[in-house]
Amino acid sequence: MLNSVPMTVTLKQIKVFLAVAQEQSVTSAAERLHLSKPAVSTALSEMERLLDKRLFDRLNNRLHLNAQGRRLLPLASELLVRSEEIEGLLSDVDPLAGALSIGGSHTIGNHVLPYLLGHFRAETGHKKQTLEIANTSQIVTMLLGFELDLAFVEGRVDEPDLVLEPWHEDEMVVLCAPDSPLNSKRIKDFSELNASDWLLREPGSGTREFFLQNLAPKMPKWHCSFELNSHEAIINAVTANLGYACLSKLSTSHALEEGRVGQIHVPGEMHRQYWLLYHQQKYMGSLQSLFLDFSRNWSFEIQGLLR
Repeated sequence: MLNSVPMTVTLKQIKVFLAVAQEQSVTSAAERLHLSKPAVSTALSEMERLLDKRLFDRLNNRLHLNAQGRRLLPLASELLVRSEEIEGLLSDVDPLAGALSIGGSHTIGNHVLPYLLGHFRAETGHKKQTLEIANTSQIVTMLLGFELDLAFVEGRVDEPDLVLEPWHEDEMVVLCAPDSPLNSKRIKDFSELNASDWLLREPGSGTREFFLQNLAPKMPKWHCSFELNSHEAIINAVTANLGYACLSKLSTSHALEEGRVGQIHVPGEMHRQYWLLYHQQKYMGSLQSLFLDFSRNWSFEIQGLLR
């Protein structure tokens, strides 16, 4: 068990600890905190001395949290949030003046969260948010490292340390080149697409997961033509007749309207669940709690995202 923390442990040391834990590098943590490397190393060493515990394992010039460090991580994150709340409470600053760190997987991050954040700003006047966009597995890693307050992803997540709440649903569509004989056609079953080439997102993507779980089993001889790490790259590859693709309707509506790609109407369920995620040990201050409740009650329809 961790010893009781001496009063001489400072917020600066807590900030250094969090930065090193998230960056896994003294150099990167120093750049993030605008401190020198010796200053970061000294603060971390002094904190470990005061706690009488090693918080990191040193391996190949990287710092990896050990069991003691992982236990301290949620408490350190909470301390910093609470310190911001105290500063706001005891000053003339708006008590909601802290920062929000939001994460989103690619479809949600690019096509939904800008509207959510815009509406939140209009309603509350809060302006200080950051938005990290990555694939689902990368977003999960950031949540586990307390780098984000909460996040929104397309892929189902099996992680016991995270709270998963169903959020909204998304419609998926199958795309083809504009001159494909299947453009605008309705097929009876997926045997008509067997042995065909497909364009996939990279491993860890919720869009890729949907295809592999829901479409691929119906086409035993399908072939991966390319793996690409953005929806726009896949849309361009479909236009170039490099294969079919299964993407979110939200991310493809512009290309469909412009005629850059065509759509094949397929049988079966083509909806997927969006998820709201946060760490179960993450302290939710007044700002984080406000945004969480706002997100739960926010509707796609009011922004015209669903047509």
